[in-house]
Amino acid sequence: MRTMMGRAGGHACAALLMSFSVTALPATAQLPEPDPEEVAAVERAVLDYVEGIYEMRPEYIERSVHPELDKFGFARSEAGTWSASPMDFDELVALARTWAGGRDYSSAPKVVEVPMVLDRIATAELVASWGIDAFLLTKEDDRWKIRHAVWQSHTPETMATVRAAIGGSERD
Repeated sequence: MRTMMGRAGGHACAALLMSFSVTALPATAQLPEPDPEEVAAVERAVLDYVEGIYEMRPEYIERSVHPELDKFGFARSEAGTWSASPMDFDELVALARTWAGGRDYSSAPKVVEVPMVLDRIATAELVASWGIDAFLLTKEDDRWKIRHAVWQSHTPETMATVRAAIGGSERD
């Protein structure tokens, strides 16, 4: 069984979800194991998101992201300064049309973790070439869609880990 906080140190998504809760569960509270098919469906939604960007396939974004997407992140410059980066659904679809720009992302990271799946909401995390995303998904019309996303660019430390995991490849 999974604990509400997942692995040691907790998950950002679960912590965020719990912060919105009126009554938080004790750290030792157990949730029922999710249906493996539902976990796979959540993973597929997140993979559609990242593959839509890597492969310049905006139709993947359209099928996996809710049109009322609320996405906010922090981009880190090479100088180490951070800038805020809000984005809506239409901007994400437009980004997916051009982001890869002919570069090959076939070996780029797309590591998905799904710490929680309930009947109508789920949390997921993604490690991609651009950084780390945390998602809140909702199930509507029998389909999981990303409704909220927060992200940040890699730091030199996380980028070194990603490069090592993909064989030292230089990725954006």
